[in-house]
Amino acid sequence: MTATRVINDIEPPGKPRAQDELIKKVTWIGVAVNIVLAALKLFAGICGDSQAVVADGVESLLDVFTVMLVYAASRFWMRPPDDTHPFGHGRMETLVAVFIGVSLVGAAVGIGWESIATLHEKHFAPPGWIAAVAAFASIVGKEVLYRWTAAVGRRMKSSAVIATALHYRSDSFSSYPVLLAVAGAILFPGWSFLDHVGAVVVSIFILHSAFQITWPSLKELIDAGAPVEIRKQIREIAGTNKNVIQVHDIRTRYIGSSLQVVLHLVVDGGITVREGHAIAEDVEHRLSREIDEVVDVVAHVEPPEGAVEEGMP
Repeated sequence: MTATRVINDIEPPGKPRAQDELIKKVTWIGVAVNIVLAALKLFAGICGDSQAVVADGVESLLDVFTVMLVYAASRFWMRPPDDTHPFGHGRMETLVAVFIGVSLVGAAVGIGWESIATLHEKHFAPPGWIAAVAAFASIVGKEVLYRWTAAVGRRMKSSAVIATALHYRSDSFSSYPVLLAVAGAILFPGWSFLDHVGAVVVSIFILHSAFQITWPSLKELIDAGAPVEIRKQIREIAGTNKNVIQVHDIRTRYIGSSLQVVLHLVVDGGITVREGHAIAEDVEHRLSREIDEVVDVVAHVEPPEGAVEEGMP
């Protein structure tokens, strides 16, 4: 006996629209801030003769690409389920996050290679202070943008928006060594190599951000299950129904930022089909109410003969 319920069917009508408005807000504010910072750093890096600040400016341009991609793709992943995509379009969100991560890897390798290849070159003059000022402005601007975007991403439970926020945080952190490298090269002209080292550090930070974004999304694509804590919570919530004797065979997988759950409920073998269905529906409602990520539940009801030994999943 199996009962299935797609939680999307009971979402408030205004919720997708509200999420779309948040996506728009995140996108255009992110684009505006990143364009200003990218222009500032590229201008300051070229005028101030700083490879590290130019590399930082390139990363800000990548941020513009990232937020625009998230906005464009959100039109697809926020669509409701249909005949060809009965579980929704959440995989598009995961693919976008992977693409962002792979793009960051390419940028990091390019920046790092260029910096190492030119490490032996000497500057005729140390970088200008305008480059250091641009690096400091980037630290402040990106940290503010990260905090706001991350808060929106957590509220929406969107892996792509959170990936964008993490990119902002990595950009903010990468500007610290840039600032130190440029200031060091200015204060100690004989150490002009510090500017190149700063660019290499930027590439390392970008690689770290790419890993943070790509690895969780790759796990989703290969149907990795929810963490142990979430599975334990599912078992406890399902067991709160007084008619459920045992909960076992809990299987989960992510579809974008949403969670699909399949589980078995052991109940009294003497009840009717209607009563078994009511128990399954009650468990499904409980899971959807108490775990925000859950969007789809399949509850299989079986008699006591289907019970498993304690300690088994």
